[in-house]
Amino acid sequence: MPDTEHRRPSPEQLLQQVEAEQRRATQGRLKIFLGYAGGVGKSLRMFDEGRRRRSRGEDVAVAATQSTEPAVVEQLLTGLEVIPPRVMDGIYAIDVEAVLRRHPQVCLIDGLAYRNPPGSRHAERWQDVEDLLASGISVVTSINLQYVKERQRQVEAIRGKKVQDSVPEAFIRAADEIELVDVPPEYCGPGNDAQQRELSQLREIALVLAADVVDHQLETYLRRQGIEQLYGTQERILVCITPRSNASAMIRRGRRLADLFYGDLYAVYVQQGVLSAPDQSMIEQNLATANEAAAYVEILHGEDPIESILQYAYRNGITQIFVGHSQQDNRGWLSRWKANPVERLIMESEGIDVRIFPTEAA
Repeated sequence: MPDTEHRRPSPEQLLQQVEAEQRRATQGRLKIFLGYAGGVGKSLRMFDEGRRRRSRGEDVAVAATQSTEPAVVEQLLTGLEVIPPRVMDGIYAIDVEAVLRRHPQVCLIDGLAYRNPPGSRHAERWQDVEDLLASGISVVTSINLQYVKERQRQVEAIRGKKVQDSVPEAFIRAADEIELVDVPPEYCGPGNDAQQRELSQLREIALVLAADVVDHQLETYLRRQGIEQLYGTQERILVCITPRSNASAMIRRGRRLADLFYGDLYAVYVQQGVLSAPDQSMIEQNLATANEAAAYVEILHGEDPIESILQYAYRNGITQIFVGHSQQDNRGWLSRWKANPVERLIMESEGIDVRIFPTEAA
């Protein structure tokens, strides 16, 4: 555990905290409604929040709508002030100068991931939002998972479609609040089993992204308040590695949380039978990634992988277990029980939090 002197903020850190507080005092707040697919209702939720804020006396204006808003959204818009967009070469864009002149308390922007026409103030709409926030205007906006740049490869592998527009994940992480419009896949409209599986996979990725944002918010808050300086070694995070697990994401998140709480990071792989050459290569790569992250790495042996993981967890005082899972993955040791092994891990890990990460699409 770090000693008290080591945990005391340096003058440079204190100055950074003061400067961050000053920026925060004058900057608008950003709230994002995240949808994992079209039709989950993120626009409706966003404009309904605008209506409720206006009813509470906040000064609300709309700076961007989408051309295909459903009728129920159109009804919400009738009670809200809309700042007309700029139109260049038939392309609609936020009139940033008009919004800055009007300077509402809250600006609603439906569709964060749009490119602006040539000659605009910025190339991307999310950059326009940065200007509004810097001027002290709070922004409530919406985005679909497929437009988050760092998640696009996963989403494209699932959907089989590629989109051109994108918003960097760092911008999403910087949000003051994120709300996942979490409608179960079966309620997103009629579809066959394959479509429902795709929606479930997209939902899992969106849940992980939302959790990442919450982790970032917690980390920012603790640093701003100086609370992180008071923590000792409390969190012990265990990453379970398999050939199919998204180990890099789990290790990255585990390392960040372990550092935040002066905790420890562990990684285990339960030895299986003979693996294919690609799977063996992936295991070696994942173990190397864990070693690079300064995790305590161990290879376990046992007929029952879940029992082996839990025995290791209790022996080492683990507080959180990170595990990868895909609804389509029934290979390897995941097929040894009729019950879903991840569900079994959750049920039997008394006193330990289990966090599930979607596996990389094959």
